[in-house]
Amino acid sequence: MCSFCRELRKKIKFYRKVLLETGLRKGLDDPETIRKSQSLDKLIFKYQSKCR
Repeated sequence: MCSFCRELRKKIKFYRKVLLETGLRKGLDDPETIRKSQSLDKLIFKYQSKCR
């Protein structure tokens, strides 16, 4: 696995944790939770399109 993909996986893992914490603290329909979810979606899409 290339270093780009490894770094992307680390970011995904981090953003997933942050999203979970935000969702538990603020609720799943809070705008901040939704923004973080969308950011995570973009990272996952990038990983799937470039690293698989």
